[in-house]
Amino acid sequence: MNSFVAIDVETANNHPSSICAIGAVKVVDGVIVDRFYELVKPEPEFYFRYFTEEIHGIGYHDTEDSDTFDRVWCRLMPMAGNLPFVAHNKAFDERCLRAAHKVYQMDFPDRPFFCTVVKARRTIPRTVCPSFSLPNICDFFGIPFSNHHNALADAEACAKIAMVLFADD
Repeated sequence: MNSFVAIDVETANNHPSSICAIGAVKVVDGVIVDRFYELVKPEPEFYFRYFTEEIHGIGYHDTEDSDTFDRVWCRLMPMAGNLPFVAHNKAFDERCLRAAHKVYQMDFPDRPFFCTVVKARRTIPRTVCPSFSLPNICDFFGIPFSNHHNALADAEACAKIAMVLFADD
């Protein structure tokens, strides 16, 4: 798999639809060709849990003037085209994206959605990589990584991991 869009979301609270940031990195023929990042005014209720704010550093005042998910998604989709999605821990990101689509009564795109965590667990023995977190997998492959829980930084790290893990697929 040489072409895909790595995607990552951050949430404001315990509602999966409360996306407050979205990052995406487009890979075509094994090369990063585009990046997308926007803050999102979260729904269904516009509040931030202290716990999540501490994780990603995004708060109420950062997103109060941002567009809601439906508008941000409409700007992201032309970049994504019909390429498959990839996420690190797709279970979280896909659940959040589906929940946000449901809030806005939007159809979720019908496309493959791959997971670098699942692929890493099937590919890398736990004896050499005891944790499959994004920073640990980057470290294992020698991929420089900083700014964890920034949606764009996480999406780019995921894209680079996917280029290694899915190179022969």
